[in-house]
Amino acid sequence: QLQLVESGGGLVQPGGSLTLSCVVSGFTLDYYAIGWFRQAPGKEREAISCISSSGSSTNYSDAVKGRFTIRRDNANNTFFLKMNSLKPEDPDFYYCVAEYLRHCPQRITLASFDLWGQGTQVTVSS
Repeated sequence: QLQLVESGGGLVQPGGSLTLSCVVSGFTLDYYAIGWFRQAPGKEREAISCISSSGSSTNYSDAVKGRFTIRRDNANNTFFLKMNSLKPEDPDFYYCVAEYLRHCPQRITLASFDLWGQGTQVTVSS
């Protein structure tokens, strides 16, 4: 069974940092592009970052560029999203995703990825 499990969410103060992890099982990350989406209540899920299967290329949405960093550890079938300078308006739920692709899609949509984690909640509040 192919599975992705996020962890690392929680409560953080504005300006703080948090690192989300996504552990995969049932497949090997080596040949998968991976990424992160997020969603605020009542709003559409949005793509925020993607990294190619080799790790050689990354991309970020304008909303998180310069604040978030995606990283992968293929040896441990895990990848991460380091989030710095968190803002109260950063959406609540974060989802890790994976797709059997070498490179990230040029335009990332919900349909770009077949494998999804269950989501982890991040609350930015003082």
